[in-house]
Amino acid sequence: MGKINDIDMEKWKDYDDIITDSLWIIDKRDKSGNHKGDYHGNFIPQIPNQLIKRYTKENDWVLDAFLGSGTTLIECKRLNRNGIGIDIDSEILNIAKERATSEKGNSILNFINADSSKVDLSDTLSKNNIDKVQLIIYHPPYWDIIKFNDQPGNLSSAETLDDFINGFSNVIDNTSKYLEDERYLGIVIGDIYKNSQWIPLNSYIIQLMLNKGYILKSTIVKNVSETKAKQNKKAIWRYRALLGGFYVFNHEYILIFQKPKTKKKKKTSK
Repeated sequence: MGKINDIDMEKWKDYDDIITDSLWIIDKRDKSGNHKGDYHGNFIPQIPNQLIKRYTKENDWVLDAFLGSGTTLIECKRLNRNGIGIDIDSEILNIAKERATSEKGNSILNFINADSSKVDLSDTLSKNNIDKVQLIIYHPPYWDIIKFNDQPGNLSSAETLDDFINGFSNVIDNTSKYLEDERYLGIVIGDIYKNSQWIPLNSYIIQLMLNKGYILKSTIVKNVSETKAKQNKKAIWRYRALLGGFYVFNHEYILIFQKPKTKKKKKTSK
C-alpha cells in the first residue's frame, strides 16, 4: 500500500494540529464556516477533520454512511477531499447539501438519500471515474436514544439491541465493499444506559468488526463537551447517578479499523 496521507514524515514535528494520543479532550466544537451544532446527534467537526487528515490525501474520496447535517462533507470541502454522503432522511440531507456545497473549496460532493444498508453506489463511483473510496466514516444513531425519523431502516428505532447490531452490520457489509483494501474506516459510537444497566455498544461493535476480519488499529476515547441542554440537565443526571449506582456518560469512542487485503482466490486446476 502506498502513502495514505499528505504528512511529510521528515517534518513530522511540525504537525501540532494532528492528534496522536488515544484520549481526545476537546473543549468545544468548531463553529467556523458552515458548521452548526443545531442537529441532534451530530458529532463535532474535529473528529472528521482529524480522520481525514490522518488517513487521506488531497483529492482522495471520503464516504460518510450517516451524513446527518453534513459535518463530514463540510470538512471534505475545507480539506480538499471529495466526498459522498448518504442519509436516510431527505430533509436533513437537503440541509447538509446546502451547508456543504456553500462551504469554500472546490471538492466534488455527492449527496444520496438512501438506506446505507441497501444503497448501490456503483453508478456514483462510475460517474466520478473512481472504483473505490479511501476512507469511510460511520456515526450511526445510538440505539434508542433519539428517534430521528420514522424511516424504515432507521437504526435508532431498532426494537432490540440485536436488531441494532444486525442493522449496523448490514450497513458495514454493504458500504465497506466500496473501500480500498488496507485503507481505514472510523466508527463514532457511545455506550448507553438502559433498564438500569450500562450497555457497551462500543464493545459489541468492536467484536462485530473483528468477526468480519477487520484490524483494530485504535480505540480513542473522546470527552463529550457540554452543551446548554446538557448543562441544564447536569444536576438531574448527577442525582440519577447517585441514586442508581452508575456514572454519568462524559465520553464516547472513535474506533479505527483497517480493511484487510482481499485474498486472491486460488485457481483450480482442471
